[in-house]
Amino acid sequence: MEFSFPKVYPILDSSIIPSARRDEFLHELGSSLTRAGVTLLEYRNKNGADEVILADARILRAALPPGEVKLILDDRVDLIDATGFDGVHVDDGDRTPAEARRLLGPDRIIGTFGGSDSLLPGILKEPADYFAVGPVFATRTKKTEKAPIGVEGVRRLREQAGPDVILSAAAGITLETAKAVLNAGANMVAVAEAIFRAQEPATEFQRWIELLG
Repeated sequence: MEFSFPKVYPILDSSIIPSARRDEFLHELGSSLTRAGVTLLEYRNKNGADEVILADARILRAALPPGEVKLILDDRVDLIDATGFDGVHVDDGDRTPAEARRLLGPDRIIGTFGGSDSLLPGILKEPADYFAVGPVFATRTKKTEKAPIGVEGVRRLREQAGPDVILSAAAGITLETAKAVLNAGANMVAVAEAIFRAQEPATEFQRWIELLG
């Protein structure tokens, strides 16, 4: 697909969204991220009711215009058409990338988990546009029983994947460690808490872009 994946892939986890003034918070956040130059954003809500996910997604879509920002929905292939999002990330226990591709067609972005200590057997044959690897470091944002693989784990996975596969390294990555993770072979660093727990997430995103180029 003709899309240039960015070095920084923000993941907005629903745990950081306040219950009070939720709509206003999301609109202001989305608008500021658009102005900051975000081109790819994932919205993740593991336990939310459909109506909450749809309400959040519609506000984000309005604040992050389709022509400027690609929006990815975590897990919920069934809600993509209703949200107007550009793609989905499917993981362990979700639909397979092949199922997602069959349902969503050739033009949507599909991401999936590629592996931790090593690539999952046969994973590169799946019709996904990018493959998440990790956890690189310990994380509080997403529950996982997998051990952190560190920078060397990212390097090992790049060697297994070859040069042409898009790898998104995830979990516990900070501004201080991001450059080493990219240098080890990741195309993107997926970042949740380090950006969205900042007082000004859009400003923090710009700091990352300035550092990583």
